[in-house]
Amino acid sequence: MDRTEALPTTPADPGPPPTATRPAEPSPPTRRSPAWTRPALATLLLATAVLYIWGLGASGWANSFYAAAVQAGSVSAKAFLYGSSDAANSITVDKTPASLWLMALSVRLFGLNSWAMLVPQALCGVASVGVLYATVQRWYGPVAGLVAGAVLAVTPVATLMFRFNNPDALLVLLLVAGAYATVRAVETASTRWMVLVGVLVGFGFLTKMLQAFLVVPVFAGVYLLAAPTGLWRRVRQLLLAGLAVLVSAGWWVALVELVPASARPYIGGSQGNSILELTLGYNGLGRITGDEVGSVGGAGPRMDGGGGGPFSGQTGLLRMFDGEIGGQVSWLLPAALIMLVAGLVLAGRAARTDRTRAGLLLWGGWLLVTGLIFSFMSGIFHAYYTVALAPAVGALVGIGVTLLWRQRRPRPAPDGATVPGSRAQRWRPLAATVALAGTLAVTVWWAWVLLGRSPDWYPWLRVVVLVAGLLGAVLLLLVTRLPRRFVPVVLGLGVAAALAGPAAYAVQTAATPHTGSIPSAGPSVAGAFGRGGFPGGRPAGGQFPGGGRDDGGRDPGGRDGGRMPGFPGGSQMPGFPGGGQMPGFPGGGQMPGFPEGGQMPGFPGGGQGREAAGGMGGLLDAREPSAALRELLERDSDTYTWVAATIGSNNASGYQLATGEPVMPIGGFNGSDPSPTLAQFQRHVADRKIHYFVGGGGFRANGGSSASQEISTWVQETFTPQTVDGVTVYDLSTGGAAS
Repeated sequence: MDRTEALPTTPADPGPPPTATRPAEPSPPTRRSPAWTRPALATLLLATAVLYIWGLGASGWANSFYAAAVQAGSVSAKAFLYGSSDAANSITVDKTPASLWLMALSVRLFGLNSWAMLVPQALCGVASVGVLYATVQRWYGPVAGLVAGAVLAVTPVATLMFRFNNPDALLVLLLVAGAYATVRAVETASTRWMVLVGVLVGFGFLTKMLQAFLVVPVFAGVYLLAAPTGLWRRVRQLLLAGLAVLVSAGWWVALVELVPASARPYIGGSQGNSILELTLGYNGLGRITGDEVGSVGGAGPRMDGGGGGPFSGQTGLLRMFDGEIGGQVSWLLPAALIMLVAGLVLAGRAARTDRTRAGLLLWGGWLLVTGLIFSFMSGIFHAYYTVALAPAVGALVGIGVTLLWRQRRPRPAPDGATVPGSRAQRWRPLAATVALAGTLAVTVWWAWVLLGRSPDWYPWLRVVVLVAGLLGAVLLLLVTRLPRRFVPVVLGLGVAAALAGPAAYAVQTAATPHTGSIPSAGPSVAGAFGRGGFPGGRPAGGQFPGGGRDDGGRDPGGRDGGRMPGFPGGSQMPGFPGGGQMPGFPGGGQMPGFPEGGQMPGFPGGGQGREAAGGMGGLLDAREPSAALRELLERDSDTYTWVAATIGSNNASGYQLATGEPVMPIGGFNGSDPSPTLAQFQRHVADRKIHYFVGGGGFRANGGSSASQEISTWVQETFTPQTVDGVTVYDLSTGGAAS
């Protein structure tokens, strides 16, 4: 084996005597990387930066729910600390605020615009690729690191989320950094590096709560198995790492719990104004069981009759491969699973501290634990969550390809003769070659399937990918017999065929503006729920993935309704002036919380919804108000704490981002939080803290508070409405003239 291909592994424990039959493992590498390594890495990072930053401003505010909180945090230290939706600190977003801190600091420096908000997210993506390279390269060499980084970079859902303002971008960076720190800790049994692992996971919690903890048993298990020190020292070090998690995440939780409720904003997403309730309930076990009080979606029947809830997709072992999620992340998922098995077989009965096996267990555990939980969770689940799988997929592919490639030839003896070895060792080169070729064939076959789900989107591409990939697989079987100069051509053909599908999806994703709360990567997929038709799950401007528009050219989030592709049977977009039935929901029914109200069978808990008619926003997206409405809201804005109030955070965010002034989101994201209560709202009105009430919004399902409906009813019965460009507005400073 060439020295540049040697697999560095940790030294064995100092127990075995010198005469032990197990070969000694080399010390950590001191060799220099090949000359091409740095230019190749620089090229990868530059290409990733171009992919993630190119045309970034076209997505506008992206997810306006988080954009409003970024705006609030950029002007208010209190809103920054708590992650408030508005600068007047009425309620927080329904997540911990670390990702908002990063964006709010950028906006504070460069002003409120989409570039200032989204560029930090893109840089998180570039950094994630770089840290993943460093992690994989450390034990498996630069080729493995480059392959891992490239796979992460072109995974479509990664391209989507590193160009978006959801918390997932920072979460992925922190977890990949945690994997790097775990690798460093395993090398020398370092307490310092294990404590850093705990700190990174703790800040992951402050980014997206309990999702950050999915990798904790994997990190801990790998260290407990492979660190080159005694068992009790490993246990003590893991306890210190756990303490680091508790301190780095717990300080903020303790602050929120100990500060009196009257001195801080309401904790959005909870029914009891408690961050612990939010952590363990709505954003914790509720995501697993589907019992998320106050949510819209979650457990219950889907529109297509399957299980998992209308916002969740079909649960089951193959969930990551279905029409909704497959094109987001699964392009190389079969290859990653094959490489995991093949790598563990190659590792065989290695020493406890063997790094080859430790790395496979690290990334394989990450993939399997996170993937299985995503596959079977019954609560609210969105396809973009799967970005958390992309680093593990990339690492396993990079590691597996490198390990199998190194095994393609029999190991030579020092005198140049082939080492006879055991029968298994003699067959190993052939098995490795067949595994490589077979994995490439499976990968391009799966790309053929995924590309076929968008039959009108570059149909020639799937043919090219399949033919090139199968040709590459055949050539891989013959690679040991080919002249040496043809080997790079064969490898290049295989890599291009494997990455062409996800790379094409990634470029399409980067070229398409996305807004709303449920974004999706890639072109539209026939029959996929939420793809190219669900409000907030579509690109900006009413254009759907792949370039099409909804029927009639209407924006499904606008006041004029419009057709809703992607829902069974089509259906008129419910929930806007005019209401309308919604075929495809079990039992039909009207969308609750919009004009005409009505029950909505198929959502857990059903629920009657009522609102002050004539809003412009929706549950999952916001719209920019007209110039006349914006001028009205800005009138005497310095006199009021909130220039307006409206039901639902996305409704409020559109007005807040347009005016730059605080707008109270009654009821939080879903309009189902008891913030404020009717009595509190009436007190604010009496104290002249709220100028206007804007119609629109109103969502209720799976239980939750009815405070927003009570407030809406009281406003309608107490104040005189006026209509501004189709939006109903109530002036709360008039003293309550009866309508």
